[in-house]
Amino acid sequence: MVKLYPFLQAAGTAEAVDVVVDLPSVSVVGLGYVGAVSTACLSSLGHRVVGVDVDQTKIEQIAQGVSPIHEKDLGRLLSEGVANNLITTTDDLVQAVIDTDVTFVSVGTPTAADGGCDLGYIRAAAELIGQGIAQKNSYHVVVMRCSIPPGTTMNVMLPIIEEASGKVLGKDFSVCFNPEFLREGVAIEDFYAPPKTVVGATDTRAANVVKQILLPIDPNVIITSIETAEMVKYVDNVWHAAKVVFANEVGRLCKPLGVDSRDVMDVFVQDTKLNLSPYYLKPGFAYGGSCLPKEVRAMAHIAESIGVNLPLVQALGNSNQAHVEAAIRMVRETGAKRVGVLGLSFKSGTDDLRESPILEVIAALNAEGIEILAHDPIITHDTPLAGQLNYVQHASPALQALVDDLPRMLQLSVDDVLEQCDAVIVTDPHPSYRAALAQAETTPILDVIGLGGSSEENPNYEGIGW
Repeated sequence: MVKLYPFLQAAGTAEAVDVVVDLPSVSVVGLGYVGAVSTACLSSLGHRVVGVDVDQTKIEQIAQGVSPIHEKDLGRLLSEGVANNLITTTDDLVQAVIDTDVTFVSVGTPTAADGGCDLGYIRAAAELIGQGIAQKNSYHVVVMRCSIPPGTTMNVMLPIIEEASGKVLGKDFSVCFNPEFLREGVAIEDFYAPPKTVVGATDTRAANVVKQILLPIDPNVIITSIETAEMVKYVDNVWHAAKVVFANEVGRLCKPLGVDSRDVMDVFVQDTKLNLSPYYLKPGFAYGGSCLPKEVRAMAHIAESIGVNLPLVQALGNSNQAHVEAAIRMVRETGAKRVGVLGLSFKSGTDDLRESPILEVIAALNAEGIEILAHDPIITHDTPLAGQLNYVQHASPALQALVDDLPRMLQLSVDDVLEQCDAVIVTDPHPSYRAALAQAETTPILDVIGLGGSSEENPNYEGIGW
């Protein structure tokens, strides 16, 4: 049940009428996964969008209608937006705020050295946004979309904007929090068909501005407080992490009992009335990516800082790491001195290496002197690795060693890997991998993704939880 606040009484949707309205222009700060997708999709809805970033490569690529990341349909939408003169890019955030009506903030919030959330990019963006608002006579709405601890928008970002702008909240500008629920690989699809749309707002006016932008993709916008909206994002991602850990622990328990955990969980997820959803509840490899790991750490850090004991949340990281160590142990037990790795990104169909669990496996084996030969259907020698690995410098310091080593591990083809390795670990269900492994009659195959094989069909095959 959504708690209603007094200002929400006026936020209902009016009866539709045929009128012509000027759509608000939007600036999007941060052109990573969320920012690039938001820029493309908002322009497709007819909004003029100014994309802002400090990375000149991203600025130039998007300005040319080229996607800076591997994401289905993103390049097409960006090119259409540029062609229709709806998308421009800049590194001048102050001017972007001056030139637009609404600013969506999607800057990075990586893990800090103490395990909490690094708010450095948030503070820097807030200062510049405030400077922009200071030079405006018109009303402006700032919409946070980053994953941040509850209270950050009002207690960190708002005071900076107020001081830098000298303007009055609710009169000259307002702030909102609109969490995104985009899955990498299908982010465009998720933007147009979100599982839910949540807007936390300081006042009715701001709530209505953001709601009208989002109504074309979801007629059931949930309006709530900013703190609730902030917390929803953490709770969602920590729940997804919990589902991954739960399914993987089922796998580790089932295997020594001679039970195929895939069969167990296939039955389990058929109960959609009580067990909610099959998403994530599939035995496989450890969770990774830019969201789940850091938000599990962040929630644990928040609880610790206020003296609240959350055993399950605090244990998720340990259980996830235990799953990584199980994969390392499986490789060691083969006795292989040269190991092939098929799939490097944290999720199939993306080029995102941030906290990809297989990199932890590679780093450990590499440190032991085991030679690694790797292939990924998307990642090549041209994929920028250093920036992604630097993003997790506080979360996974050991991975920094792979900045130099990973490029030399990359092979041009699956066959190059299989012809040279003593064992292969597969983390990606790509069709080419399935076909190649079907022909590998003697090479030990360690499956952590659930390709569908069994040790009965192939004595050299072993699954991580089956």
